[in-house]
Amino acid sequence: MSLIVQKFGGTSVADAAKIQRAARRAIRAKLDGKRVVMVVSAMGKTTDQLIALAREVTQDADPPKREMDMLLATGEQVSIALMAMAIHAAGHDAISLTGGQLGLMTDRMHTQARIQQISRDRLNRELDAGRIVIVAGFQGIDASGEIYTLGRGASDTTAAALAAVLGAEICEIYTDVDGVYTTDPRIVPQARKMDVISYDEMLEMAAVGAGVMHSRAIEFGKKFNVPIHVRSSLTDQPGTMIMERNQGLEDVAVRGATLKEDLATIVLTRVPNRPGIAAEVFAEVARHHVVVDDIIQNFFEDGKVANIGFSTNHAHAKEALAVCQRMAQEHGFGGVEMDDNVSKVSIVGIGMRTHAGVAATMFKALANARINIDNISTSEIVISVIVRKEDGPRALQVVHDAFKLDQPPAAN
Repeated sequence: MSLIVQKFGGTSVADAAKIQRAARRAIRAKLDGKRVVMVVSAMGKTTDQLIALAREVTQDADPPKREMDMLLATGEQVSIALMAMAIHAAGHDAISLTGGQLGLMTDRMHTQARIQQISRDRLNRELDAGRIVIVAGFQGIDASGEIYTLGRGASDTTAAALAAVLGAEICEIYTDVDGVYTTDPRIVPQARKMDVISYDEMLEMAAVGAGVMHSRAIEFGKKFNVPIHVRSSLTDQPGTMIMERNQGLEDVAVRGATLKEDLATIVLTRVPNRPGIAAEVFAEVARHHVVVDDIIQNFFEDGKVANIGFSTNHAHAKEALAVCQRMAQEHGFGGVEMDDNVSKVSIVGIGMRTHAGVAATMFKALANARINIDNISTSEIVISVIVRKEDGPRALQVVHDAFKLDQPPAAN
């Protein structure tokens, strides 16, 4: 009997009616002869409300990360219990499991843990008993039983990891949108839903700002070759398939464009240009678990000194600034500058490997719109530019228009 994993995001289980709709979808899959594992997020804005409550209790101080994990893990526990009740009320057997009850083991990084292993024993017993298994997304435990969460949006990661471990035929991600778009349709109304996108392209789009899926979920899908179907929880229409690339996917130079607004740049000024200095700087940044995005370096005084900087998200900016200020004082650097008024616009496409002129098209479009570029970074299938935050939405629209992403690939 084949197995599928269905993941329902917070907006798809925001109230009783939506929970019942999701339950009916799982029951339908079971009646079609499939074994079903559901992964459920916290209802609606529950996680945001819990974070706000924590801030209120601590008077805007940073709450202890362990206690934040204890708090935030409760949101999914509510959802899975209600989902199991809805399925029972419809006349079918189901059981809800927290990450700990399931045996989802993580490392010991509070609020940003990574999955280490998943036990199949409990899952197999419940599935063999004919039950729909409902798993709390976003959470797990370490070897001592401490609760850890995987980071915002990581219920996707839980679902993809389960699909990989169980050898699922597909991992369905149900959300409030009907698939993956060429860009954010809330910013660019002409954005087009894509029928298919490669793992590599989706991974890069998630990393540079697309909010549809968690990047670590795509990594699991790619590593274990699990097809991922992003689709609407409100209809039965096909969404977007995320799959291994093929020759047809490479025919299109640019697949999509993204805008990342939750960004800040931090620059250490007048750093001596000597071997190993960059390693020292970024080792210290990494020791404080600050996730670095782009790296920026400029040389002065005939290469004797440099400005070394990086971008990171707003959540890490405060800690990154404090780390860099301590380094500047200890090593006698010139100082530290932070700019949280920046955004990053990126274009993504595996076809860039075989198409010339992509960068020129992007830069010309931005120049014609009189949008200045503060920094440029590239990889094999991504070109990103940092611009002023107020220019971000317009830059995204300009780039989307330049590559005619509103048109189907055959017409483009």
